[in-house]
Amino acid sequence: MQKKHIFGGIIFIAIVGSAALLGAFVGGFAVFQAVSRNQPAQLPISSAPLAPISSELYVESTDVETAVTRAVEQVGPAVVTVVSRYANGAGSGSGVIISEDGFIITNNHVVENAVEVRVLLADGTDLPAEVIGTEAFADLAVVRAEGTMPSVAPLGNSDLLNAGETVIAIGSPLGDFANTVTVGVVSHKGRDLQSRTGYEMEALIQTDAAINSGNSGGPLVNLAGEVVGINTLVVRGNGLAQGLGFSIPSNTVRMVAEQIIDRGYVARPYLGIQWQPVTPAVVSQFDLSVDYGALVVEVVSGSPSADAGLQDGDVILQLDDLTISEDQPFINLLFGHDPGDQIQLEVLRGNQTLQINVTLGELPSN
Repeated sequence: MQKKHIFGGIIFIAIVGSAALLGAFVGGFAVFQAVSRNQPAQLPISSAPLAPISSELYVESTDVETAVTRAVEQVGPAVVTVVSRYANGAGSGSGVIISEDGFIITNNHVVENAVEVRVLLADGTDLPAEVIGTEAFADLAVVRAEGTMPSVAPLGNSDLLNAGETVIAIGSPLGDFANTVTVGVVSHKGRDLQSRTGYEMEALIQTDAAINSGNSGGPLVNLAGEVVGINTLVVRGNGLAQGLGFSIPSNTVRMVAEQIIDRGYVARPYLGIQWQPVTPAVVSQFDLSVDYGALVVEVVSGSPSADAGLQDGDVILQLDDLTISEDQPFINLLFGHDPGDQIQLEVLRGNQTLQINVTLGELPSN
């Protein structure tokens, strides 16, 4: 697995637009803090099964330019600009309508901490909207706009994408150029990028379709006119990195959206500890005998970890025989499970190595 770091001024940018359209706001990637849980929506998203990417379009037209035009005509009307007002300013991003009931997918960092959200349709119509729920770890959010939706974009099966396949990014770069279309290819599938909180966004789609500030939350579309990703990050810096945009796969989007619309949040497992990754600085500070793992800083009273016997100062080395490392952050291993699952932790306590079984709870709403 290839790890991504920050070198020579290259930065990972959450691509959200500027306040009042005065320029590009290059927000950091510090958006992965907690799962916001608002009230659940009353109407569920369509539960239609995933369908294979249509091949009819490819049969009818071998002209990529014509295929791009058709795909944009199909999805374009469902792409919106999401305008967020905060206590100290405003910003904008993009989104895509996924339901006739007004449900819209965007990025968490587009609406996080917003006191008011509005949606601008492709024809300029301004609609009030509310945040139904967010998922900070996946950087996704669902908002719901009031009014009649002009179109709905179908979610395709991102597992069927191939490297080299033509894709289209649609969004509102800089917040001022609504429904801008750029074309590129799938550069790679399965990219993993680590956030500042240590959570690793997994299986991202890398594309060279131009993605700019304000494109956050906009769709990545295949030539069959299906949304196969939600644009979230771009790598930029000192002319050293060009054409490095990243999208969340549509299959991840579907899973997150269905849970948010059904219950208002995504159920995450809860262990009940405060912890920090073992780094050289941590090894030195706490005089540890290992240079990997997760150091338990505090065990929450009454939590699953407390019930199982975890203690402050323990170093978690493995979760279900998977070693915690830079490539396998502890939080990713934990979030690979569901509330109610039983896991086994290999723990270093002093000079003893212990095996501790824990039944996971559900991450509290606050």
